[in-house]
Amino acid sequence: MRATRGAARAYIAAVVLGALCCVLPALRSGAGTPWVTVALLTGLYLACELPGRRPFPGSSVPIRAGSFFPLLLAAAFLLPPAAAALVAVPGSLVGRVEQPPFTARRVWRAAQLAVTVWAASSVHGLFGGTATLGGPGRLPDLPYAILPACAAALAFSLVLTGLDGSILAVAERLPLRRAWSGLLPRSLGPHLVHGLAGLMMAVLWRGPYGPLSALIVLLPMYISCWVFAQYHREHAAHRATIRALVQAVDIKDTYTRGHSERVGRASVLIARELGMDPGRLEVVRFAGILHDVGKLGVPTRVLRKDGPLTPEERQVIELHPEYGHEIVRGIGFLGEARAAILHHHERLDGSGYPYGLSGREIPEFARVVAVADAFDAMTSTRSYRRGRPVPAALEELKRCAGTQFDPRMVRALARGLERHGWSAVTTAGTADGPGVPGPRGGSAEAASGRPGPSGGLDRVPPPQPPADGLGAVPGPQSPADRRR
Repeated sequence: MRATRGAARAYIAAVVLGALCCVLPALRSGAGTPWVTVALLTGLYLACELPGRRPFPGSSVPIRAGSFFPLLLAAAFLLPPAAAALVAVPGSLVGRVEQPPFTARRVWRAAQLAVTVWAASSVHGLFGGTATLGGPGRLPDLPYAILPACAAALAFSLVLTGLDGSILAVAERLPLRRAWSGLLPRSLGPHLVHGLAGLMMAVLWRGPYGPLSALIVLLPMYISCWVFAQYHREHAAHRATIRALVQAVDIKDTYTRGHSERVGRASVLIARELGMDPGRLEVVRFAGILHDVGKLGVPTRVLRKDGPLTPEERQVIELHPEYGHEIVRGIGFLGEARAAILHHHERLDGSGYPYGLSGREIPEFARVVAVADAFDAMTSTRSYRRGRPVPAALEELKRCAGTQFDPRMVRALARGLERHGWSAVTTAGTADGPGVPGPRGGSAEAASGRPGPSGGLDRVPPPQPPADGLGAVPGPQSPADRRR
């Protein structure tokens, strides 16, 4: 990981050096840089990015950094490449950064945008775009002016997403193809719209009323920011709904505390290795977090019962996936997560529940969550036994791949863990045991009498805690062992 951080720093330094090469020609004497226009556009972009550190008026959600790309594209249309690159620097250095290291991220963003704007301005000039904007006594050459503007917006999108994907590949050791996957298709449309807005601003700037009239374009930008803020408020409400449901499960069954969040993280780890797009990543995280929400429908006396379960009580516990599906049925934003909640205890060989699905009949998200659920059960430390080491847990998952688990999901988890690791801190505390693991991991299989990956040893209720931390010596059967 230290080598990765060093490589990321070296890459950022290289892009900063490239940005300096882009802006230096504008600073040379005799360069003819239009400093008044540069100062106005730089100040305007700086003023637009500053509110990103504070909530948008009337909203608890701050303006997103980069909401004012049309300003940068207008600068690319109005100024020579080196001068246009300067416009992006101050605003980027003070803009909103959501995660540390803040200074490094701001420096990276400033260098990245300087190089990007330089490339867009160069392409605009190559297509003769400057002459199409009009000026004193000249009308803009429309619709031809749209062609160089769109070419510049395309260059802007290509360079920006290329640099985004490259830093992701270097910092997280992802293959370039995977790091760049989906970036351009998601960004190209918005950047083309930004290009047209920037063209409108540049044409008005060159018009008879000058820079003041160009500020009219900022109004729709602020409206779009407001709409974006409302979207994030709705998104925050969705997250609050998820948190409330998880807290309700944690209160009812203390063994699950922390388990749901870890299963959500492991599910995302698997899904990212499978190449799922960001929209599905969020949904699969919801699926992992809410997979046990059906325990709200299981009587507390059954969840916390100390003695052996009766066959009737086991049948009640095996209904928790269906209870969970009923609870979330009306929550539209969960999408595919609802099927994962219903089917995360199905097995590849058809011996799972509630419907005995097999193979590809089991929804993809359910197969992801089943592996994440099992992995966390084996690696979590509980009050009556230590968690298994990650390598031992992976070996158990691989042993059960093809019968209980989808081998593709198990391989994806192994790759993700090799790339990112799994912090021991996240597995501390007591967590409910999912249906998998280990010679005596807590599971619904334990409750139902079906063999789990341990070959059925989790059904034995012996009296001693494990001695080696791997569950090799059977221990007492706690409530968590019998009720998943």
